[in-house]
Amino acid sequence: MSDTNHSHAALPSFAEAFRVWLRIGLLSFGGPAGQIALMHREVVDQRRWVSDARFLHALNFCTLLPGPEAQQLATYLGWLLHGVRGGVAAGALFVLPGMLVMLALSILYVTLGEVPAIAGLFFGLQCAVLVLVVEALLRVARRALKTGTAWLLAGAAFLALYAFGVPFPAVVLAAALIGYAFPAAFRAGSHGTAQDGPPALLDAALAADPGRPARLAAQAWRAGWAALALWLLPVALLMLAERGVFADIAWFFAKMAVVTVGGAYAVLAYVAQDAVQGYGWLTAEQMLVGLGLAETTPGPLILVLQFVGFLAGYGQGGLGWAILAALLTIWVTFAPCFAFIFLGAPYVERLHANRKLTGALAAVTAAVVGVIANLALWFGLRTLFAEIRHLELGPLTLDLPNPASLDPLALALAAIAALCLFRFRLGLLPTLGVSAALGLLARLALTGPV
Repeated sequence: MSDTNHSHAALPSFAEAFRVWLRIGLLSFGGPAGQIALMHREVVDQRRWVSDARFLHALNFCTLLPGPEAQQLATYLGWLLHGVRGGVAAGALFVLPGMLVMLALSILYVTLGEVPAIAGLFFGLQCAVLVLVVEALLRVARRALKTGTAWLLAGAAFLALYAFGVPFPAVVLAAALIGYAFPAAFRAGSHGTAQDGPPALLDAALAADPGRPARLAAQAWRAGWAALALWLLPVALLMLAERGVFADIAWFFAKMAVVTVGGAYAVLAYVAQDAVQGYGWLTAEQMLVGLGLAETTPGPLILVLQFVGFLAGYGQGGLGWAILAALLTIWVTFAPCFAFIFLGAPYVERLHANRKLTGALAAVTAAVVGVIANLALWFGLRTLFAEIRHLELGPLTLDLPNPASLDPLALALAAIAALCLFRFRLGLLPTLGVSAALGLLARLALTGPV
């Protein structure tokens, strides 16, 4: 279960990695785009633990999986560095801070409603998050779009999603098939070769200890089957024991965990149809509240499901049931993510030398640039404008803002966040702090202290 001595000499200690994963979990605002950019900055740019090519290879695989790709990427990278315990620590720390914040906000929502001071903080954070998503788009594009074909594919993916409403899984599948058929158009660089400087620590450790991947794989497969059993066991027991709200929550969110390729935005269509219209757990307006909370708290956006589960339990049995329902939702949503990584990552690590499969994964990453661009536009329109018109022109379906509904305060806060991040290079945490403080002051100035 532990690395060999000569691997330890090259890699960061588990305690050091634990602190970094906790930092990422606490600062992972901005949805998958911002979270992936934060991870890249921490483990590739600043610390050189993982090479850029290996990071992108892992990201390509995680993009194909159902569930939150950023959390799965953290699990994958943690596993590469410190085996199963590293994967569990990285994946869990990515979720736990946001889960606790979302739980506290959910309790606040059902007991006190909207508090202007808190709403102001979230408003400032939301404006900064828009800038973080744009920065993430630029970062991923620089590293993923190395050829003209990759640029064309990214543009096609954006148009397919934004203008034609093509389902996300279809875009990913088409990109994978194109990359498999034409791998030379999407080949990424080799591992361990940075633009300058020495190889990444992980690549140096693998070169010094060729038997390490086999040990990691055997350990991961055992953990993967254990995670699968721990995921399905409570679902089966609840389904057999009772047909109340907890059984419904376990079954509903277990299904969501395996069909929601594309992350939180993809899951909203399923949840809105079943949780709102079918089960009646919450209203459409409350669904939007949950999405807003998930967008402005750390952790994956799919934590919106925790809010749905919380309200489902609250409606049936009050606050105690709500907390239990929220914890059950988190378990059945995220436990399979560990199974997917531990069972699949050892095979994916063997694909670095497979030209066609590497090309397929690299093409998926190129398409993901278009996906992030679409999410950035979706988020930007709804952050900066109060009214969005849905225009249909034959096969085209366009979301267009009403220029008169532009929010000058949101635009000003986003501009200040951009200056902090790009011009003055204050870093992520100071930028978020400045934006939150300004949002709080602006809201209090408009409503008065509460």
